[in-house]
Amino acid sequence: MKLLILFSTRDGQTREIAASLASELKEQGFDVDVVNLHRSEQIDWQAYQGVVIGASIRYGHFHPLLDSFVKKHQQSLAQLPSAFYSVNLVARKPEKSTPQTNSYTRKFLLSSPWRPDLCAVFAGALRYPRYRWFDRFMIRLIMKMTGGETDTHKEVVYTDWRQVAVFAQEIAQFVRK
Repeated sequence: MKLLILFSTRDGQTREIAASLASELKEQGFDVDVVNLHRSEQIDWQAYQGVVIGASIRYGHFHPLLDSFVKKHQQSLAQLPSAFYSVNLVARKPEKSTPQTNSYTRKFLLSSPWRPDLCAVFAGALRYPRYRWFDRFMIRLIMKMTGGETDTHKEVVYTDWRQVAVFAQEIAQFVRK
């Protein structure tokens, strides 16, 4: 069985999660293509038995391309078993780490024409040294207000890789049904 994993990332953590999902799914016997959503002009939807889309949040919003992609391909997405995962720093807090309790993910799912069969929320990574000056300043301010890491020399990965592996297992089980 062949799966497509699409991702929209700003700093690379969503891509790393996509690669981890792909690795887990390959171990379970799936053939997996991992494609950057921003470079997915033509998709042969008939070649896949399932699709996963992952997207990151920056300043409270997904990249606008996510919404336009979903609207453009909603019929194809509706015909395949599908999963969605969101990546954001708010999810580092356990009470904000599910699709029901993460306001960004919940808002997207309520407003989207796409209804993925499975959904997850993963904490992202804080990579201060890689950010431009403005982003470093703004993200530090947000982290200070929310009780997060403020040392701009640090990189902190909040992603729970075990949670990612469990999501891959859920995808595999669902697609095989």
